[in-house]
Amino acid sequence: MTQWTTRAEAPADRAAIHQINAAAFATEAEADLVDALRADPDAWIDGLSWVAVAPDGTLAAHALLTRCHVEGRPALALAPCATLPVHQRQGAASAAIRAALDAAARMGESLVLVLGHSDYYPRFGFLPASRWGIRAPFEVPDEAMMALVLDSDLPVPSGVIRYAAPFGV
Repeated sequence: MTQWTTRAEAPADRAAIHQINAAAFATEAEADLVDALRADPDAWIDGLSWVAVAPDGTLAAHALLTRCHVEGRPALALAPCATLPVHQRQGAASAAIRAALDAAARMGESLVLVLGHSDYYPRFGFLPASRWGIRAPFEVPDEAMMALVLDSDLPVPSGVIRYAAPFGV
């Protein structure tokens, strides 16, 4: 497996990050979402957009954490996460996600939420959000809405997630 270097997004990375997200999904919606989140001062948190760098120095994957809330209490949303197709299934996204989660923990964040594949995100410690009474503002399978508690010394809020405006929900 490839050894990935990770780092926080730099201003010069924006076009490459857009390209990664556009290539990883069927449409450019996720790439456009990243751009919209970056422009939203209520959502964007400097230092929580991470990339995995391939051995040749090009960007291979991207993971983004932005501000959301659970019943008015701050949390983070992990979305989107993307890998260039040529680098998929080689650990690039996992490296970027782990780096982003580590950065969030160092910044004192306490809760991360993700809507995703229940066979993928538990490897990072995510569990069904319903364990804490957290739910999405729309219908989703229980196993797909997951939470990761970064600081177990802080109380975990329960209730409905309010995503940043660019998510459109």
